[in-house]
Amino acid sequence: MLVHLRPAIVLTLAFIVLTGLAYPLAITGIGQLAFPAQANGSLVRNGETVIGSSLIGQNFASDHYFWPRPSVTADAPYNAGASTGSNLGPTSANLAERVKTDVDRLTASGIAGPVPADGATASGSGLDPDISPEFAGAQIKRVAAARGVAETEIAALVERFTEGRLLGIVGEPHVNVLRLNLALDAPQS
Repeated sequence: MLVHLRPAIVLTLAFIVLTGLAYPLAITGIGQLAFPAQANGSLVRNGETVIGSSLIGQNFASDHYFWPRPSVTADAPYNAGASTGSNLGPTSANLAERVKTDVDRLTASGIAGPVPADGATASGSGLDPDISPEFAGAQIKRVAAARGVAETEIAALVERFTEGRLLGIVGEPHVNVLRLNLALDAPQS
């Protein structure tokens, strides 16, 4: 029996070391060398202070800032420890009421015409840091009025922070809300 048990134990320990230690350490090392910012959370800093991540949305509520899409994470909006969708289906009365409430809030804030879909619907994770250029554009008037600046100045910032499709074909154009809002607060030269 020892003849059969010994190779099984040795192979189990070898695979634990290989797949449980060596492989994760190698991938972590490669990530740190090749993509250090991404491997460390894509953190956004203001000087030495970490103020967020470009991968996780934040709950901006002031009229002075662009608002993100709704978040349905547990406990608090954009709670990265509770990433989840609402799991409400298209026939859900609760979902219809939440979307109506969001559309009413956006309409009351001055958005004219149809509200872009990402203005009233949450992402699958509830943490999406980006909005569509259409949703950003719909907020320009409110942000400009709250800051007392020309709409063209705010529109130029939105245009500057609009990112296109990856390699010209993957994904949709988007605007990172945190980076755009930081640019709003940055001294203009």
